[in-house]
Amino acid sequence: MGNIRQTYIKRVAVELIRHHPESFGGDFAQNKRKVLELTDLGVNVDGKLTVVHKKLANRIAGYATRYMKRKRGT
Repeated sequence: MGNIRQTYIKRVAVELIRHHPESFGGDFAQNKRKVLELTDLGVNVDGKLTVVHKKLANRIAGYATRYMKRKRGT
């Protein structure tokens, strides 16, 4: 059985990928950084990116990673 994700997580991830396709790939850590940069889930404090909503950012980045791997065909 697979995981069922809420529609808003899927929608945000797909929209981010649609607007910034070169920023996302098959690496979760890189995708998480990009999600934090491109959304308001992370804030810059003294030049350092701090996570405000960690669980939501992880879920969006995880779905984006899975989506990109499936889209790529590997």
